Amino acid sequence: MATAGKNLSDYTEADVPSAAPYRFGIVTSEWNAEITDALLSGAEETLKKLGALPKNIVSLRVPGSFELPAAALWLAESGKIDAVIAVGSVIQGETRHFEFVCQAVAQGVKDVSIKTGIPAIFCVLTDDNISQARDRSGGRHGNKGAEAAVAAVKMAALRASLSGTGN
Repeated sequence: MATAGKNLSDYTEADVPSAAPYRFGIVTSEWNAEITDALLSGAEETLKKLGALPKNIVSLRVPGSFELPAAALWLAESGKIDAVIAVGSVIQGETRHFEFVCQAVAQGVKDVSIKTGIPAIFCVLTDDNISQARDRSGGRHGNKGAEAAVAAVKMAALRASLSGTGN
């Protein structure tokens, strides 16, 4: 298990650039709301803790995880953000539906980054059961939303530094 012995919420603020100069989009799935709402809260709280202004955080909802890539693409193409976080939760069921959704969403979020040059952060839990999802959305393994926020800030700053617009 990749998160065994690791807290997803742990980071050292000294190792993360200020989020103050950047604008962030967060696209969150309504499906498995108990989990996705907790991930969204973790991401928003972490962005603010790192200096992001509340007015520079755009939050959108989509019906399910499958719709995350489209909304992330629309945000990235809007010119209003410097990084986007795709937040979702897909829990294994009795059919192969899980596999198709997880693969499509992962590829789709990756494609947003490649197509637009805007960092798109994958914050979609792909767990075997609800207990694992709870453990990673504020439970014993921390909050993947916080980890995604740190990645978004680091990637926005890296992109800005390479384009000559960063601090």
